[in-house]
Amino acid sequence: MSTPFPFTAVVGQDDLRLALLLNAVSPAVGGVLVRGEKGTAKSTAVRALAALMPALDVVSGCRFSCDPDSPDPACPDGPHEPGAFETRPARMVELPVGASEDRLVGALDIERALAEGVKAFEPGLLADAHRGILYVDEVNLLHDHLVDLLLDAAAMGASYVEREGVSVRHAARFLLVGTMNPEEGELRPQLLDRFGLTVEVAASREPDQRVEVVRRRLAYDDDPAGFAERWADEESAVRGRIVAARKLLPSVRLGDGALRQIAATCAAFEVDGMRADIVMARTATALAAWAGRTDVLAEDVRQAALLALPHRRRRNPFDAPGLDEDKLDDTLEEFAGPDDEDPDPDPDPDPDPDGPGGGDGGGDGGEPPRSDGDGPQGDDTAAPPETDDSPAGTESGEGGESRPAGSGAGEQSAVRAAEPFRTKVLSVPGIGEGAAGRRSRARTEHGRTTGARRPRGTLTKLHLAATVMAAAPHQRQRGRSGRGLVVRRDDLRQATREGREGNLVLFVVDASGSMAARQRMSAVKGAVLSLLLDAYQRRDKVGLVSFRGTAADLALPPTSSVDAAAVRLESLPTGGRTPLAAGLLKAHDVLRVERLRDPARRALVVVVTDGRATGGPEPVALAGRAARLFAAESIASVVVDCESGPVRLGLAGQLAGELGGSAVTLDELRADSIAGLVRDVQGTSRRAA
Repeated sequence: MSTPFPFTAVVGQDDLRLALLLNAVSPAVGGVLVRGEKGTAKSTAVRALAALMPALDVVSGCRFSCDPDSPDPACPDGPHEPGAFETRPARMVELPVGASEDRLVGALDIERALAEGVKAFEPGLLADAHRGILYVDEVNLLHDHLVDLLLDAAAMGASYVEREGVSVRHAARFLLVGTMNPEEGELRPQLLDRFGLTVEVAASREPDQRVEVVRRRLAYDDDPAGFAERWADEESAVRGRIVAARKLLPSVRLGDGALRQIAATCAAFEVDGMRADIVMARTATALAAWAGRTDVLAEDVRQAALLALPHRRRRNPFDAPGLDEDKLDDTLEEFAGPDDEDPDPDPDPDPDPDGPGGGDGGGDGGEPPRSDGDGPQGDDTAAPPETDDSPAGTESGEGGESRPAGSGAGEQSAVRAAEPFRTKVLSVPGIGEGAAGRRSRARTEHGRTTGARRPRGTLTKLHLAATVMAAAPHQRQRGRSGRGLVVRRDDLRQATREGREGNLVLFVVDASGSMAARQRMSAVKGAVLSLLLDAYQRRDKVGLVSFRGTAADLALPPTSSVDAAAVRLESLPTGGRTPLAAGLLKAHDVLRVERLRDPARRALVVVVTDGRATGGPEPVALAGRAARLFAAESIASVVVDCESGPVRLGLAGQLAGELGGSAVTLDELRADSIAGLVRDVQGTSRRAA
């Protein structure tokens, strides 16, 4: 077994280490979500924590790690007789991104359950992680239904397996830690809320600290055992401190003053629900115990807010997590009570000022290091301010953008997107088999049952009626004599289910001068931003191709990070001619490459244009030939018609016909638009006729 990197040897990352240690002291805090760029010791710190966890006493032979002092009365391996137990280290169980539901929660032996009525249960990872650590690397890439199961078990402290009338329940209390790189996609806000604490990590920009990181890593790689031995004393000190804090935790007093500060802080930051208040209270209590105190102070409440609130105040998917620390301090000061005074003027009550940092300057002393957060949230980062003044010889419009009079060929600065809105559902026709999502119909592991088939490999979803019908004709020749049904492997039938999949939504956006000349770019960006929000909610991958001037540009390669697409869209400049054919050809090339990478994920191309094509020889004919490539390969497409004004050429509709797709106007794109409603009613009437 390889020697893990010592926890106390991790350089810096004070907030990360503190959040992990607080959960080790009080698992009721609810786990940690670690967000940050690659190469920032996220996984290293989590794996190192396992070595600091105190050893466990478990019932001998119990696959569910029952505590011999208070065994689970509903344990599938029970009831347990008092007496025999063994001591072992706490486990750290890793959940792979591609794990199945059976691997997570366990699996039943369906054949024995039907034939013998025996609950033959094979435990999953949740059982292995009981009373230990469950670590999910790249949790944002985990399928939604697995995240739901995982967080439900973490919240209830138990795992339930329900299969065709057979039920198994076992305890599943663990320290849940997830790591993720936001560049690869975000978690949904309601799932973010289920993690107790969140920490933002980034690589240090201090040369001396970076040098120390490299020095320690090279020393560890040369001699892991020797390096760990040099940090053994620090590791032992932290391990002992965790044990002492756990013993002290029940004695910590959370006064009314601290409770009022917690409630006022959550209310001031308009956090939904009451989970934040509860997590803050538990975190502040754990902070006091970690510092060796029996009273919760204002500094504990402040640090708890910095760890528990940033990910809960996101109002939409494109808001960056963060907390306005000035507002936090004002709130705490306003609701400070007389019992918040610290009678000890010593600013460092920690008896061990060096903490577990091993002298690297990070330490987790009695007064925990304060998080810098992300600073106040503002609206001044999206785009430059717009002005109404224009130089002579230019035309100016609503968005403050200017262009040379009569030309539309000059490049203008980026304009701010209009307010997003709820869009109509755009989907890919037919039934796919792509990654789970919420856009188009697909054959999935979860959804409504539509039929049955013989299982390919391991049986995951039993179709009971089809299995009984397959086994029934053979009961006499199999010698059935009792009440049980004699079932063979060949009788088992897998349920086929229909649900929803996520697609690759590739936006092809016209950023030419003709779009800006009519002052439409702000509305166009608002429409694309609305579609991006829809893609976020439906768990799609997104990409962004823009075309203007003489060429097309892949502004954002296909990614799960819808946030990144929104940032690229906001800074998208406009101007020049309209190379529509170049934009379509670039999109076609992007889809070709993506089909090689992920052949099961179907694509939806959203072309945002007024349909004009200029520049080069025969631009209209060339655009038509490029569009027919999509039709020939049956690639689903939608043209968002941005043409406005009393006289319309209908070029976007012609382009949609060449693509083999449909066209909608900006107004019809709105889910609550009158035009869209009328069109839906007319379509329903025609089908009825």
